[in-house]
This record gives sequence, structure tokens and C-alpha cells, in this order.
Amino acid sequence: MKKVGVAILGMGVVGGGTYKILRDRKQAIAEEYGVDAEVVAMLDKVPERLDAVGADRALLAPSIDAIAANKDVDIVVECMGGLEPAKTFLLKCLKAGKSIVTSNKEMFSKSWTELEAAAAETGAGLYYEATTGGGMPIIRVMTAAMQANKILEIKTIINGTTNYILTRMAKEGADYKDVLKDAQALGYAEANPEADVEGFDSSYKLSILASLAFNKRVPADMIYREGITHITAEDMRIADELGYVIKLLAIAKNRSGGKIEARVHPVFLPKSHPLANVNDSFNGVFVVGDAVGDVMLYGRGAGELPTGSAIVSDVIYCARNAEHARYSEMNDIVNKKDIVADFESEYYLRMNVHDVSGVLADVANVFKKHKVSIARMRQDEGNDVITVIFITHMTHEAAMKESVEEISRLDNVISVENVIRVEK
Repeated sequence: MKKVGVAILGMGVVGGGTYKILRDRKQAIAEEYGVDAEVVAMLDKVPERLDAVGADRALLAPSIDAIAANKDVDIVVECMGGLEPAKTFLLKCLKAGKSIVTSNKEMFSKSWTELEAAAAETGAGLYYEATTGGGMPIIRVMTAAMQANKILEIKTIINGTTNYILTRMAKEGADYKDVLKDAQALGYAEANPEADVEGFDSSYKLSILASLAFNKRVPADMIYREGITHITAEDMRIADELGYVIKLLAIAKNRSGGKIEARVHPVFLPKSHPLANVNDSFNGVFVVGDAVGDVMLYGRGAGELPTGSAIVSDVIYCARNAEHARYSEMNDIVNKKDIVADFESEYYLRMNVHDVSGVLADVANVFKKHKVSIARMRQDEGNDVITVIFITHMTHEAAMKESVEEISRLDNVISVENVIRVEK
């Protein structure tokens, strides 16, 4: 039986869930995996949080230095969130030879290289299953089950807040702002929801997944990012009528010549696609390998117990490993010129135009000029003003942007209401 002392940094929702699992499944974990995991220290500014989960306040450490110096601590679990002081705390623990388990996607995606360097010096472990997908074990799949494959593509719904909002909009025909207020009231969205609804959270997670997939560090600031704030109930209705759903996808593709696509944005997704049925706060990851083909994982992307499940899995995995994985390839940062900015996609375009002769011919001429081919067109009748919807064939991002800018300036085009990429 291997005895392991665990310290938990941050006793909020995730830290509390982690403690509950380690406490309630302590005997089962020992019997099933041969690991006697004992929480021996906690760090939090609010002692009442320990009371809320039934933890003894005697476990409360006075400082991170006390935890780093504690010989009974083998693994430090970080559930604090934010860049600092989480990063500084973990570096201290790694330099003291403690292995770490973190759920902090922003800090990890931005600090992976520093954390790996500190871990390599002492031989400590670096585990981060809970950073990406909550309780969905995608990291372990990428690092321990896909070695025979060249990863060709990742498509993922990886933010539960935005998926909840888009699902409600689709099912109820509700407006974005109204659903966001409900999500905030229910605790799905923060008071300041920018990290979720503007795609930052998804870009941090895609940074981690793409780095693993392509064996080069893909920083979040190199990932194209667009949020969901411009999605309307009208777009949802039209998508449904055309056989699509609207989802916020994080997409990474392995292109020829060492090129990489990495982007986060809303898409029209065919209802037949496996990710189209990932709803509410659930997450889904769709991976394509050259040998295995399509692989999909589905599960809850957040919450105290789902995220705690991933953390405890890492604690056990860490405890059972005689030697920890090293990630020296994360020092090899992808060159910005190898990130495909002018990627190809199909596009949905919705515009309002004056109901006059020749307006559609003018729009068609702009598309022709920029070599944008139309796959489908629909015209919704109105009084003097009509709504026109286009779905294009595959075209380049730059060509589409140039077309939209020129179409917006046409005399009889009132407005280009929305442009959304279509993903097959």
C-alpha cells in the first residue's frame, strides 16, 4: 500500500468536491488501486470553507511555504484559479519536489513551460486532466491512448456556460441577453462572463489540447477567437430550418507542411454531427487520428464532483507512477507563421436589403469578384425590406471578409446582420 499525503490549495467549489471524493472514497481507492491518499493540509483565506465540507480546521496551513516544507505532503492539488498567486505557489511546491495536480486552465496554458522546467529539475509530476473538459478524461486519452496516431483534427465543445446559453436559445427561441441573465442567476455564468462568452476559456483549453496533439506548444494568444455575443434568436431559428445547430467550437487541424489551424468561434454544425447533440452544460470532444479514425468523448464540463473526479484520478495516477512524464516538447513553441490565419470554411451570411431590382445581382457580383461560390440562397419576404440568407461553398477567410466589407457598402444593402462559419 502506497501512502500519499495530499494538500489542497483553494477550498471553493472544486477544492471542496475534491476533498469530498478523497474522503468518501478513501477506502475504495486503497482497496482498488493500492493508494492510501490522505488530505494532510489545506490552504484557503476563508476557514469557513473547511467547515462547509466537514474538514478539520487543524488541516489549515498558515502559508504556502509551510506546505512546500511539509514532509508529509507528496502531491499538491491547486483549485484556486487565476494566474497569481497560483503560479507562484505551484512553482514553490515543484521546486520542493512536490508533484502537482491542477484544474487551472488559464494559468496552466500560459505557464506550462515554466512549470515543466521546475518539475523536471526535481523529477516531480505535472498533472492537469481537470484543466480541459471537467470530468471528461480527454488529457489521458491524448497522452496515453493515442500514441499510434498522428492527430489530424480536434473539434470540441469545451465551455459549459456557452453551451448552456446556446442550447437554451435554440430550444426556447430566447434572446442571448435573457438567457445570460438566467445563467448568471443559476451560477453557470460569472457576474463578468467575458472569459466564457468571448471564447477566452475555450482558447486556453484548446491551447492545451492542440499542444498535446501536435507536439508543439500552441499559445492561446495565437488562437483565433470569437465569442457568442452576436448570435441571435433569428440565427438560431434559421439554422434549425436549414438543418443545423449553432455551437461554440474550439477547432485544431493538422495541415500539410507543418501548418496548424487553431480557432475558437461559433459555427453552424449539421444536426447529423455527433457534437450537435451535446447540449446544456455538457462538453464533447471529437478527435480524428490517422489510424484510429474518429473518437468522441462526452461528459460534464464543470462542477464540484465532475471536476473533482478528474483531479482525484490524477492524484491516483500520479501516486502509482514510478516515473513522471516529461514535456520537453512544450519548449518548442509553434512559429506564428505556421498558424493558418486564412483558413477555409463554408459560411452563413444574413443580410437585410431594400426590395429593389438588381440588389441580388450586385451581391452576386461581389461574391464573383472574390471567387466566393454560393451553395444555397434563401429570401424571406418583407415590406420594402427583405432578409437574404446565403450559405457558401468552401472559401478562404480573407475572401469572405473582403466580400462582406464590400457588400456592406452597396447602396441597397441595409445591413449585414451576421456571418457565421459552417463546419462539416
